[in-house]
Amino acid sequence: MGRSRCVITAPEKPQFLKAWIAILFYPVTLAAWATPCPDWPEPRAVEEIAALDRQLAEWDDAYHRQGRSLIADELYDQARTRLEHWRSCFAEAAPATTDPLAGSGGPVDHPVAQTGLRKLADENAVRVWIEPREDLWIQPKVDGVAVTLVYRQGRLRQAISRGDGRSGQDWTANARRLPAIPRQLATDRELILQGELYWRLEDHVQARDGGRGARGKVAGLMARRHLDNAQAAGIGLFVWDWANGPAQMDERLETLNALGFSDSRTYSQPLTDLVAASHWRRHWYESPLPFASDGVVLRQGRRPPASSWRAELPHWAAAWKYPVSQALAMVQEVEFAIGRSGRITPVLHLQPVRLDDRRISRVSLGSLQRWQQLDIRPGDQVAIQLAGLTIPRLDNVVWRARERSPLQVPQADAYHALSCWRPGTLCDGQFQARLNWLGSKQGLDLPGVGPGTWNKLLQAGQLDGLLDWLDLSEAQLRTVPGLGERSAANLHQAFRLARQRPFKQWLLALGAPPGSTEERTTNWHDLASRSRAEWLRQPGVGARRAEQLLAFFQHPEVRLLAQQLADTGIAGFQLPAHSGFAPDQ
Repeated sequence: MGRSRCVITAPEKPQFLKAWIAILFYPVTLAAWATPCPDWPEPRAVEEIAALDRQLAEWDDAYHRQGRSLIADELYDQARTRLEHWRSCFAEAAPATTDPLAGSGGPVDHPVAQTGLRKLADENAVRVWIEPREDLWIQPKVDGVAVTLVYRQGRLRQAISRGDGRSGQDWTANARRLPAIPRQLATDRELILQGELYWRLEDHVQARDGGRGARGKVAGLMARRHLDNAQAAGIGLFVWDWANGPAQMDERLETLNALGFSDSRTYSQPLTDLVAASHWRRHWYESPLPFASDGVVLRQGRRPPASSWRAELPHWAAAWKYPVSQALAMVQEVEFAIGRSGRITPVLHLQPVRLDDRRISRVSLGSLQRWQQLDIRPGDQVAIQLAGLTIPRLDNVVWRARERSPLQVPQADAYHALSCWRPGTLCDGQFQARLNWLGSKQGLDLPGVGPGTWNKLLQAGQLDGLLDWLDLSEAQLRTVPGLGERSAANLHQAFRLARQRPFKQWLLALGAPPGSTEERTTNWHDLASRSRAEWLRQPGVGARRAEQLLAFFQHPEVRLLAQQLADTGIAGFQLPAHSGFAPDQ
């Protein structure tokens, strides 16, 4: 029950009916309609919609004609939903909706049309679907490729791929090689079976393992001219309907089981209400199964005669899919965050999406090099996953915006561990990162002092250097916008506490390289006077670390900060009385 059975299409209707069709038959798009429309001029909207339409057509052609899956089902569904959302935003400019299965038919007609499946968006939609119906059943939505099997006088006569639901490819030769499909049945009656060919998996837990590309593997194998024995044995069959079978569902299931199609009986359960539907959906999502699945299918036991079936959405069956493991997100902005050490981390600001009940609006790319490889720009559509069920991460770029927005990308060689000790146009990011570190628990551990505090002081023009806050009076703090009288008093007290922090804690706050704080020395000048050879003699200090320590303690800006701390009376920074240093050394 893979992608092809869940494609949502609708016939042309008068304009006033289209909105009702959308509400009744496109529940998956409601979430998209709640998101803002892109802020595009009409020419760009036409171009972007046409580009996505072409991309979807390429994915459809690869899947239906070539047996190749170029994109995960859940991302495909979200992409098609996004296309309909954009078309609703630019109704006058957008081209007409195209049938995703157009051109995917084949030379062999189905004896009974393969219908699609309406997708129910949430529990409320499931409840509304269940309440007026009786004789309901639930099955796993097996993630495979749909097939029609025709038996006459007990012999397998035809196997037809899903195609466009009306016609498909002739898969009979390969189907006869599959142990899962009996060549001979113990009955003389004609059977028209519709089902799913799936790749056999051992103890597959969908919530843990995901799809694992199982559906794409089957599609690729069935498109081949020849299957070897191992490949054929790896393909299973789940019959989800017997088009010309008995009227009663339980009789159909028992007879199918007797004929050798045991999965149908094993994985079909009677359904009474939403509670039961939720139970089986969760059970099959979290329990070991021999196949991948992407949701559950709710169906009425009794349905219309097969002669009336059409290749469109039926009223007697619907799908309730599992939570998506990947979300399709539009990039709204690319920020290049510069950290305290000068590391440049690209951060994508996204149109918010939900994954596992989490709202995600930002994702880090980790390194500038990765952004350069991917070249992500605003308007691009990306796939987001959760790493360890908590941290959002970029999986891949799904497709790119036609308009490539220019970006101001920082030069990597302009930032390093000793750059940006003062604010400035190109240094604001790294300078604030230094302040954030300085006040954090890893630094001076200043209570109530966080990024917002430093930002207020910067915006008020109170900080021209890293340590200027040491000299701010409570009266000066009260003049800072956003700081009330009580906040100013608390902040002043926190700044006073900084003066009592020990020498090694100040070294950490200033960003001294590892090695300088692991020694017994408690005086700045002892450390600042060391040569490279002297650093190399220290335990655990190699050549690279020695160069870092030497550069830090000799840097002009760092020496000025040390002098400022000495003038303020911070322990460990004053010139020892016995030393021979001049005051400006």
